[in-house]
Amino acid sequence: MAENYLDTRGRIFDIQRYSIHDGSGIRTIVFLKGCVLRCKWCCNPESQEYKIQTMLVQGKPKTIGQDITVREVLETVERDRTYYRRSGGGMTLSGGESLCQPDFCEALLRGAKERGLTTAMESMACAEWGVIERILPYLDTYLMDIKHTDPAKHEKFTGRRNELMLENARKVAASGQTELVIRVPVIPTFNCTVPEIESIARFAASLPGVKKMHLLPYHRLGQDKYEGLGRDYEMKEIVPPDNATMENLAAAARRVSGLDVQIGG
Repeated sequence: MAENYLDTRGRIFDIQRYSIHDGSGIRTIVFLKGCVLRCKWCCNPESQEYKIQTMLVQGKPKTIGQDITVREVLETVERDRTYYRRSGGGMTLSGGESLCQPDFCEALLRGAKERGLTTAMESMACAEWGVIERILPYLDTYLMDIKHTDPAKHEKFTGRRNELMLENARKVAASGQTELVIRVPVIPTFNCTVPEIESIARFAASLPGVKKMHLLPYHRLGQDKYEGLGRDYEMKEIVPPDNATMENLAAAARRVSGLDVQIGG
């Protein structure tokens, strides 16, 4: 990557400061535009299209998408350096799928690392291995979504089969270059059963160095965004799993994997 990498431009739709999710400590989350999947439950539908969009928010039009340089993003991220130092936090990339903008993604992570910040990325690893390999030297924690182990069911609910993602998970784990945490969105009608969660847990346990698995219960917080984009929300009739269901799934995952399984993350 060229030395003027700080001038690399990319497209984001939000920067969220003071987050306590998506990595350890207090974090700043940079949300990148663009995704290759179309998960039926996606809570950030405004992230899916790379193009800049208009979305109605509380009845008023809002522009979704901003072209920005790495330098400009890091200026915002570095404002909270004191909080990162005290809490062990840092910068997290999310989306969408950050790997859809590989040059921008790599430059953001490199810039943060060269400033002494810890880095994390929330991603489903749906990209060619060469793209992932480029960013690993600058990534402290890879929060990797593994949604299902069955390729056909994965395609039905997300629009893509999952063989590439599972293979990339194996390669990331084998590289030993980053902490790999497996995250599972728990979605009724898709994967909210003991056998399905156990299957994912066994896969996670087979990955060298993986110690943690997060189960993320389905919610409907993004439903209004679909209306604001003029889209139909297909999951409107789905009821989020209750606490007892989540505890039962977590216990099953621990039983078959021996991993540190937590609800939320």
